[in-house]
Amino acid sequence: MARRFKPQRRQVKPDPQYGNKQVSMFVNRMMKDGKKSVALKIMYTAFGLMEKKAGKDPVEMFLQALGNVSPTVEVKPRRVGGATYQVPIEVISSRREALAMRWLLAAARLRSGKSMAEKLAGELADAANNTGGAMKKREEVHRMAESNRAFSHYRF
Repeated sequence: MARRFKPQRRQVKPDPQYGNKQVSMFVNRMMKDGKKSVALKIMYTAFGLMEKKAGKDPVEMFLQALGNVSPTVEVKPRRVGGATYQVPIEVISSRREALAMRWLLAAARLRSGKSMAEKLAGELADAANNTGGAMKKREEVHRMAESNRAFSHYRF
């Protein structure tokens, strides 16, 4: 099967309030059933809660959280002679950002709290301070890559 065609990456429009593309991408990932206005309201409420609690710029804290949660290495299975090895590889920047956003949302959804905005604000604040569920996931992925470093010569 030929795998030559690479689709062009879509340009994401910045979000209306802060003019940031990462915020817009995060809102798109948070959205359920195409309800973007609901996702935007949750995001902006979470930013308001973060600003009230920490007293810092919420977009700055959000970008800090994204940077902290982004993984640098991950493992991919590679089949060699009947055995499957978990080979550590570096993560490209677009996948790094996507994984960070996915992990932040998953950790926020699992948190206990009244509203999604409160849960998201708490998770983003925790991630900005290098704690929380998303950071735990990142450490787990890094630990897995570190323990399988012996198989790094099976590069793709």
